[in-house]
Amino acid sequence: MRIVVVGASGNVGSQVLEFLAGDAPDVELVGVARRPPTQGDLADLAEWHAVDLADGDHAAAVPALTALFDGADAVIHLAWLIQPSHSPRTMEATNVDGSRRVLDAVRAAGVPALVVASSVGAYSSGPKDRRVEEDWPTGGIPTSIYSRHKVRLEQLLDAFESDVPGTRVVRIRPGVVVQGRAASEQARYFLGPFVPMPLIRRSLIPIVPALPRLALQVVHASDVAAAFGKAALNGAARGAYNVAGEPVLDVQQIANALRARPVPFSTTIARGIVDLTWRLRLQPTDVGWLDLALGVPLMSTEKARRDLDWRPKVDARDAVLEAIEGIRTGQGGPSPVLRAVRGPLDQLVSGARSLLPRSGGRI
Repeated sequence: MRIVVVGASGNVGSQVLEFLAGDAPDVELVGVARRPPTQGDLADLAEWHAVDLADGDHAAAVPALTALFDGADAVIHLAWLIQPSHSPRTMEATNVDGSRRVLDAVRAAGVPALVVASSVGAYSSGPKDRRVEEDWPTGGIPTSIYSRHKVRLEQLLDAFESDVPGTRVVRIRPGVVVQGRAASEQARYFLGPFVPMPLIRRSLIPIVPALPRLALQVVHASDVAAAFGKAALNGAARGAYNVAGEPVLDVQQIANALRARPVPFSTTIARGIVDLTWRLRLQPTDVGWLDLALGVPLMSTEKARRDLDWRPKVDARDAVLEAIEGIRTGQGGPSPVLRAVRGPLDQLVSGARSLLPRSGGRI
């Protein structure tokens, strides 16, 4: 069996390769990434190809991808840009146009199975007091660039399934995905260059803003990877699957995990602070991310548990603490995109890229 993983060097992709190598050692793995690893264990797990989904014109890019997909039993598509939020068109070139190229290449190569990274961010605003299943509307959160692009991805998949009914399509919709070895990457993309990473520690977080509707579903990257791997290997898996850790992290759960005190806070003020600091380029997280966190519904994972025999192994609270410790210590992973922070100057230079209009955030 041959599986091609697009976006194989990132937060989830690296874990997908490791899961498949351990769970299905006879599978031939092909990794596609803009900057593949050149040494180490991850480099040895797959046959690597350097591809930037946003590079070149569509007519030239699709045949190259088609050649990589030829003979594959499944393609797992994970490549995505989460920055630079100051240049939505740069993000769209990978997220939407790049995904279209992947789908066209899957069609041209006749790949029988396609597993794609969607997100909780594709869902329309929904309840925080109950869990929704996979039939909840995927209209997204309009103020979020990330959400709008995930909605367009879902629409591309709808059209693909209609045009190519013979290909088995699976959409994995995870919650917030974290792990320690992606902490430096995520700090660059969400905190930027000016927040001293050694100060991101539980003892220095005394309060948690108790925003109305703040309730998150966090999942460790290894658990998300297991869902992707199981979906690729299980020929009966089709459609969308919600993937999230337990428990749901509401304000009290977050406060308990951080040993902090919840303090009531206005959503309007919070949005104003985030938006102003983003516009001043003091940090790279636009206000759409806050709207996304407060807007999306809580997800039921019963379908994944039933169809994929999937269970989260890492407690959501432990996953958050692992990520915080990873930020504090500048932890990194086994690929260029996951590289560790090498001191304050490195954080300043690399984090600043997420604030520029034409760089940052590629996986």
